[in-house]
Amino acid sequence: MKWTDSREIAIALADKFPDTDPKAVRFTDLMEWVLALDGFNDDPKHCGEKILEGIQLCWMDEAE
Repeated sequence: MKWTDSREIAIALADKFPDTDPKAVRFTDLMEWVLALDGFNDDPKHCGEKILEGIQLCWMDEAE
């Protein structure tokens, strides 16, 4: 997975943290959690606030 795979990352996060409200996750934590996902292989320097926001929005969709 790469930073651009927002939907795939969101699904993985929803599976790994089923009891977590994605709206309550700080971007610093979100970035760490994404970097720790199995199958994630991208440069942390390529991540920014817009990317994290997109992942968070996808995760909120998955949580509903």
